[in-house]
Amino acid sequence: MKFSNLLRQHWAALRALLVMTVITGIGYPLAIWAIALLPGLHAKAEGSMLTVAGRPVGSKLIGQLFTDKDGNPLPQYFQSRPSAAGNGYDPLASGASNLGPESIVDTPADPAKLAAGADPSTAGFKPSLLTQVCSRSLAIGKLEKVDGSRPFCTGGGAGAVLSVIGPRDSAGKVVHPTQVVSVNEPCSMPGSAPTTVFQQLYEGVRVQCAQYGQDYSVGQIVPVRGAASDHPTVPVDAVTASASGLDPDISPAYAEVQVARVAQARGISVAQVHEAVSHNQHSRQLGFIGEPVVNVLQLNLELDGKYPAKS
Repeated sequence: MKFSNLLRQHWAALRALLVMTVITGIGYPLAIWAIALLPGLHAKAEGSMLTVAGRPVGSKLIGQLFTDKDGNPLPQYFQSRPSAAGNGYDPLASGASNLGPESIVDTPADPAKLAAGADPSTAGFKPSLLTQVCSRSLAIGKLEKVDGSRPFCTGGGAGAVLSVIGPRDSAGKVVHPTQVVSVNEPCSMPGSAPTTVFQQLYEGVRVQCAQYGQDYSVGQIVPVRGAASDHPTVPVDAVTASASGLDPDISPAYAEVQVARVAQARGISVAQVHEAVSHNQHSRQLGFIGEPVVNVLQLNLELDGKYPAKS
């Protein structure tokens, strides 16, 4: 190839690069920036930030915690949906727990580390999705003074799951249990009160607590439904995290569960809290997409403005 032809090709490529750089690297960003300055779009382009006395307090598009320094819910505030994004609502760690319906058996904590004062999360404890749902439902029930029971949950807030060990039939079902273990209820450490399992007998065999280090996967894993209602008082969005972990909204049902507590903490009537909830409830997008929701941050800010909490 002649040098002149090579030079022409490179010069054409360079011109194309310069043109595309101007269009995509300068022109397009400037056009988007200009559009974002249009009335009605500017606030959204800036992150839909909400302010109090000129100070930003959060985005109405991203959830946040309303807890004290120890992580306890502040009674005067509506609580957000659980989050699996980092330590909670972290946009840089947006994501779900990636646990599915088959996540029903916990990974137990090392009792030696627990005895040394370690936090269960640092001692190896990894709750299943079922236990997360059960423990959250129990905690919300106590906080809101409502029934926090759910199907397939123990009274202590763990997944009600048994490992049934024994000979099996051709379909793989245990026909004559020889050992039954409540896999999500570990045995107590020496010197502490003995563990009481959620169910004493299963097909005539006494149910045992789970010993650390034992492999119970050889048994048939049996979730036990229990006597809880098919329609729990605590709604599902109160006990499960969203796919993004950043959901700023809760369902009207979860808001309703919290109304009495917030009214008492602020020294106002339930009707006044209901009015604030209705102001911040949004219907389905375009009338048919999704479900009605309540924006938690906007709701709490309205309550702070109208009815400051009692000191």
